[in-house]
Amino acid sequence: MEETQLSESLSDHLYEYRSVEKKRLLLSFTITSIVMFLELIGGIFTNSLALISDAGHMFTHSFAIAISLFAMIIAGKLPPCHHRTFGLYRAEILAAFINGLFLLLIVGTLIYEAILRILFPTDVLAVEMFLIALIGLAVNISSIFILQGSNKKDLNIRGLFYHILGDTVSSIGIVLAAITIFYTGWTFIDPLVSLLISAIILIWALGILKDSTRILLEMTPPGLNIDIIKDDLKSRFPEINEVSNAHLWTITSDMLVFSAHLKLKNPKMSDLDQEELIDRINEALSQKYHIIESTIQLCR
Repeated sequence: MEETQLSESLSDHLYEYRSVEKKRLLLSFTITSIVMFLELIGGIFTNSLALISDAGHMFTHSFAIAISLFAMIIAGKLPPCHHRTFGLYRAEILAAFINGLFLLLIVGTLIYEAILRILFPTDVLAVEMFLIALIGLAVNISSIFILQGSNKKDLNIRGLFYHILGDTVSSIGIVLAAITIFYTGWTFIDPLVSLLISAIILIWALGILKDSTRILLEMTPPGLNIDIIKDDLKSRFPEINEVSNAHLWTITSDMLVFSAHLKLKNPKMSDLDQEELIDRINEALSQKYHIIESTIQLCR
């Protein structure tokens, strides 16, 4: 039996993986967090549940940025070592899972309050609500411009980018609700918008819980499984007779690791040819499936 791994170490890959522009994320996180607190305080002051709901929505936005920054920080300060062979990248997933559970509590509270507001309407300061919502909308639009470009290079930031678009839509909804309340006095619009935003947060929370649970349980990523890779390797490399003991798991978002035993059709293949074959297999796994490290063991 012979065993080989990618020539580049996992540590090198991990350092390169989070190459997103940290300054852009820090700027977006700062202004979003400030406006989140502004909307929370403004929602309490104006008696607008929609603003408070949007503050909760912006919290999910801030948290998404925070875990991206967290991954970058631990990549530099806590790299893989003898007792942390993959570093602490799973901490990002654990934080996301806890955040998903916390978001469910937020959604439950918002829905309960919205139902109470519909049953027992209360006055809303429409002008102040409009001004605060307008600030939130401006921040979301600025965040889109700040992260534009980075979203095309990094899958993690791409997901965050689309999340900000969702924030922008909810901000537009609050602005329109404030205008409607000002001209019509229909205060029930406020809790209805809150329910809509709560639904968006719920979808986001369930998505976080689903994705983080898959990774914590070391399941294969959505749309990919071992059989697909095994069949692809056998069709792409005619030298392979059988693929066994194959494993594919996710360290953190978009960081895949693969291992397998390969049985060759020609057991007398020279050592040099075997090394060349494994190099080609590793390259194919990296290019097609974005697997950052693969361990291939040849069985004669």
